[in-house]
Amino acid sequence: MSAPSHRNALTVDVEDYFQVSAFAPYIARSEWPSHECRVERNVDRILEMFDEHTTKATFFTLGWIAERYPALIRRIAAAGHEIASHGYGHQRVSEQTPESFFADINVAKLLLEDLAGCEVRGYRAPSFSIGENNLWAFECLERAGYRYSSSVYPIHHDHYGMPDAPRHAHRVGQGQLIEIPPTTLRAFNRNWPASGGGYFRLLPYPLSRWMIRRINTVDRLVAVFYFHPWEIDADQPRIPGINAKTRFRHYVNIDSMEQRLCRLLADFSWGRMDDLFLGNA
Repeated sequence: MSAPSHRNALTVDVEDYFQVSAFAPYIARSEWPSHECRVERNVDRILEMFDEHTTKATFFTLGWIAERYPALIRRIAAAGHEIASHGYGHQRVSEQTPESFFADINVAKLLLEDLAGCEVRGYRAPSFSIGENNLWAFECLERAGYRYSSSVYPIHHDHYGMPDAPRHAHRVGQGQLIEIPPTTLRAFNRNWPASGGGYFRLLPYPLSRWMIRRINTVDRLVAVFYFHPWEIDADQPRIPGINAKTRFRHYVNIDSMEQRLCRLLADFSWGRMDDLFLGNA
């Protein structure tokens, strides 16, 4: 499936700083309510940034967040952005059974649709946790009524990744579900992450810009970029006791992320996932 245009897809994974998968060994889900929530102020700032740059995006949102901040979901939808699902409780698909996974994605979809007043067509797995060992997840997504997924990252990574998966949007299984992977650059016989998150904070901005431009002009593909609201929040509480690798990945260049995002919004044209890949279908 080739790119419909050189407009790219901008996506936000709506979760709070204490909910990231890397912190799971340090913060139990039962402790989430005791932590200071900062997601609402961060998403509101993101909405301001998008409005300043006349940009629409897709917000992959946790049901856990939507349940506690229903007005936030309505604000996102009212601003013309796509509401999509990040599941309910930010549990990796690889840690669930087909039955528990279906229950998670189904309740999240129903909750988000009720709050946003529109159909939820997209899903992104926490930590891109659909891979070779749990492809049954696609059947669950289609059965729950989703139209597309953005859950397989075709790279090598110590926590996720399916490096042999297609780099472009494609149909999965026997149905109509489309998998739309985060963007990678193909070079030196491997795929390199070019999509966002910690990679975007770590790499020099001109390199990230060059990769996206190359993907648009040489590969003729839509770039799918993602980031998290906590990544623009340099004042978020620090989690004690985490190991050095986790600390580096989470906090590297977090104080300059908002500035980098503003440059990205100015340098490229962005849109919603459903508009770019589903159209009116």
